[in-house]
Amino acid sequence: MADVTCTRCSTTREGFERPPFPGAIGARVVTEICKDCWGQWLKQQTMLINHYGLNVMDPQARTFLTRNMDAFLFKGGQADDVDTSKQGTITY
Repeated sequence: MADVTCTRCSTTREGFERPPFPGAIGARVVTEICKDCWGQWLKQQTMLINHYGLNVMDPQARTFLTRNMDAFLFKGGQADDVDTSKQGTITY
């Protein structure tokens, strides 16, 4: 596995052999994100799914998660902080 200089943590760490996510974002993850930061995203994603009660089969929920992934990994856009007063609801 090739090392990558991660754009999220700014360190050179182990990267991916193949994309962990489909499409252009997955290709970008391979070239810009280390496995450690990807693992942190997976924990954040799980927290968002559980907190907001997301159905990952719902296209709006997937859009919500993809937007948050972009913000978390690449600092693009705005990530949603977990707000306990909004449990069970999301804004797309």
